[in-house]
Amino acid sequence: MGLADHISQRHRAGDSATPPTEPTAVDTAEVGEGDRPRPGGGERYRAAGQPAGGQLDEVRARVQRSLAELLGPKLYDDFGDAEDLERRVRATLAQLLAREETPLASADRARIRQDIIDEVLGHGPIEPLLRDPTVSEVMVNGPHRVYVERSGQLEVAETGFTDEAHLRRVIDRIVSRVGRRVDEASPMVDARLPDGSRVNAVVPPIALDGSSLTIRKFARDPFTVDDLIAFGTLTRQTAELLRGCVRGRLNIVVSGGTGSGKTTTLNVLSGFVPTNERIVTVEDAAELQLHQDHVVRLESRPANAEGRGSITARDLVRNALRMRPDRIVVGEVRDGAALDMLQAMNTGHDGSLTTLHANTPRDALARLETLVLMAGMDLPVRAIREQVASAVDLIIQVSRLKDGSRRITHITEVVGMEGEIVTLQDLFVFDFRAGTDPDGRFRGTLQPTGLRPRFLEELNAHGVAVPLEVFLAGPR
Repeated sequence: MGLADHISQRHRAGDSATPPTEPTAVDTAEVGEGDRPRPGGGERYRAAGQPAGGQLDEVRARVQRSLAELLGPKLYDDFGDAEDLERRVRATLAQLLAREETPLASADRARIRQDIIDEVLGHGPIEPLLRDPTVSEVMVNGPHRVYVERSGQLEVAETGFTDEAHLRRVIDRIVSRVGRRVDEASPMVDARLPDGSRVNAVVPPIALDGSSLTIRKFARDPFTVDDLIAFGTLTRQTAELLRGCVRGRLNIVVSGGTGSGKTTTLNVLSGFVPTNERIVTVEDAAELQLHQDHVVRLESRPANAEGRGSITARDLVRNALRMRPDRIVVGEVRDGAALDMLQAMNTGHDGSLTTLHANTPRDALARLETLVLMAGMDLPVRAIREQVASAVDLIIQVSRLKDGSRRITHITEVVGMEGEIVTLQDLFVFDFRAGTDPDGRFRGTLQPTGLRPRFLEELNAHGVAVPLEVFLAGPR
């Protein structure tokens, strides 16, 4: 939905939106002590001649209706680019506020201006949360319940949508930008924001208590390996090992639960790929942030309203094989694309990277087996396991711990087959025995197990040397 559609809808609806009577974080930050609500009451005290909260809402609604009347028809005729649109909205809004007869304090005027800009150009009441660098995830459970994640912990956000229709307008605007739709016939959708943040929306009838919107934010500048070391996600020595594994063209699977940091880890690993190699990425919703020059990004597409035109991740992996890739990076395997990915790894496309949902390295192998079976091929389990053992060299297990931190807990080598079982050996394991500090954060780090990996010869063949001291257990 474009801005014209949005403000036109608001104009037709009379813009009856009124914010909650409870003071928001913005309210309490911008009013003085005398403006605080009475205990047990919803009215605000304000200086003489200044508008009360209800009057502010009326001013906001009146200015927004005028904005729609002035810009709506012009936007239908000449939509213009986003920057031009923002300039016109801001200039017109400044003129409308200058002509407003209700006396406004500078803080109130600034808040009205920002609220309207967020509404017509951004994502309504959650736009400030998307701008907040301390927020990593925004979760909307119906129009009146909004939660955020900060430092790995969930908090209630002091904001909300006017009603279900207001929330649906914001969801429609997000998904329409990437050519997707969400309605009763297709009530679930994955999308993304212009900055690459991942979006999932679920609407009635399958969302029983109102539409649900989940936005996984990504830093404008993607995290680097130095950032992950600073966070304690991994150590300097394991970072150098992983750099060597990527440059040595090992096939790597990043395994982890929801929100554990799989994509962030994959981004960092992808950054180790030499700049002279051709990389083809395959994703359901594009979110990888690779900075190499030679990158081709592919994104799957759902079926249209007639049930046609679907392009699956499996289709894209197959097509990627025809694009002369040096590396194939699959954002996440979650269906039969796992079979095509394994075949690619086994047919000369070594150095491939992917992620999947699993809680341990052993579970990751079981998950891969299940996903291969979803491809519809009647393969015996032993054949699948042989494919996995031959294709995958390394599993990196990422976990979100109880203290909210995200850590790599296992770096595990896939050794081969023993009978019917794929054998693994842990090279590094997170040390939980170190306990926690007074703030409840885990003190432990990744520690070597003392086992020497079998892939060292393969790394040497690619000119990558890893000192054996890296794998020595005990005090260092």
